Amino acid sequence: MRPHIQTAAEIERRQAQAEKADARRRDLTRAVRDTREKITSLSGLRRIFEIELARLFARSHLDAVVIVHAFAMVIAAATLTWTAPGRSLVWLTITILAIAAQWMVCRAFLKLENPASALRAWMIRLMLSEVALVFCWALLPVVVGVPESEGLKLFLLFSILLFAALSAVLSHPLPAAVYGAILPIGAAIVFLMVDRQPTERWMIAGLSFGAVLLFVVLASRLYQMTLDGLQARAEKDELIHEVEQANIRLKEATKHAENANAAKSKFLATMSHELRTPLNAILGFSEVIRGEMFGPIGNEHYKSYVNDIHSSGSHLLELINEVLDLSRIEAGKHELQEEAIDLVSTVAACVHMLDLRAKGRGLIIRTAYTENMPRLWADERAVRQVALNLLSNAIKFTPQGAEIIVKAGWTASGGQYFSVRDNGMGIPEEEIETVLSTFGRGSQALKNADPGSGLGLSIVKSLVELHGGAFRLTSKLREGTEVIAIFPATRVMTAMAAIDPDSPRPAASSLQQNLPGAIRAA
Repeated sequence: MRPHIQTAAEIERRQAQAEKADARRRDLTRAVRDTREKITSLSGLRRIFEIELARLFARSHLDAVVIVHAFAMVIAAATLTWTAPGRSLVWLTITILAIAAQWMVCRAFLKLENPASALRAWMIRLMLSEVALVFCWALLPVVVGVPESEGLKLFLLFSILLFAALSAVLSHPLPAAVYGAILPIGAAIVFLMVDRQPTERWMIAGLSFGAVLLFVVLASRLYQMTLDGLQARAEKDELIHEVEQANIRLKEATKHAENANAAKSKFLATMSHELRTPLNAILGFSEVIRGEMFGPIGNEHYKSYVNDIHSSGSHLLELINEVLDLSRIEAGKHELQEEAIDLVSTVAACVHMLDLRAKGRGLIIRTAYTENMPRLWADERAVRQVALNLLSNAIKFTPQGAEIIVKAGWTASGGQYFSVRDNGMGIPEEEIETVLSTFGRGSQALKNADPGSGLGLSIVKSLVELHGGAFRLTSKLREGTEVIAIFPATRVMTAMAAIDPDSPRPAASSLQQNLPGAIRAA
């Protein structure tokens, strides 16, 4: 067979696929490295988390810019009740400029492709923009003046505290901004409490500073929850990346395994042809010489050699056939040639075929068949191969003078089975799994140097399972072995009752009543 020569297009396609897989692997490795950096870092606050927290801070303030503008305009309009419009306009202008400045800083930060290079500087800018905005709010009583009415004073204090709460919620991703806003808010509270009576002063100041402390605690809790969420998401991303890497490795391993399997199948197909051709000649010519078709050999040693050549060639051909059968089964290319067979007749024919070999070893084969069983929809060649293999093993491993019992009958679920039982040397329980595996041989077979490849039971098990059945092997050392091949009830063909041509035909209505429900519905 001529070897396949790769074309330039095939080589280029494989190189492109390899480069694409390498690029994908590098991307995943980089993603895993970044994720690990999120989770493990030498700094107190993880650097990658700092970027995400700063972005969350900027997005929160951009989303709330309309609300903050509206709130400032409402407060400025409310101050017109006790101050001149010019003073309210001055405060509103300063506050709107501070809001606009913060909006530009946040927008510029979010547009950065690589903020890690100057992260600290940008975080300081974001923090200062928030402190500046809070400072503008703290200037409210200074710019517009303190009203004479106690109710308006409380309204002014309530407005400052309300903005402090809003600032704490929006700025919680950057705790430094929250802490920096405490000073102007505290100064505004003190400014509003100076001209009050001592009792009122301490009471309102205590409530106000208590509210500010509550806002700080709330911001700290929100920050911790946000950080925990980022950590959980990072761990999830790391797990996803690791799973993707495992999937890529699995796909590559699967591809290599498929290529190796294809190479194995190609090798077996080639070697089967190359081996069978000379083997057929060896077997044919050895039979001619053994039968002395063209005259006597004249030397008994030559006859012995010819018999050895023929038996060795037959064993080698049998081994090749077993390897090819197993290869086809493992590749899923073994197709069953199904037909209606009589299980008892098939098993009985196999028993008759091997009866002489059993008698030659001094063994007795006893049979117990259930008669008049319906036919089985199965591959007769496969069933025959299963029966011959099990009988050959029983004859090979059963000592002289013992007996082999072959049964065929019904299963409890309505299927059919046949079993082969002997009272030979048996198999140790820990070796049963080895015996059923590919090329697996028990210690007794190795000790006695019995010829065999260790493929027989593996092929038998696969053939039975191809029929949807089950294969059972039970054995005890020095007590014997029993193997059972079970075929499911779905393969049992139930015969229809015979029709008497002389009996009168029933009416259509009575026929429909006697039909099964599924057929009547059809």
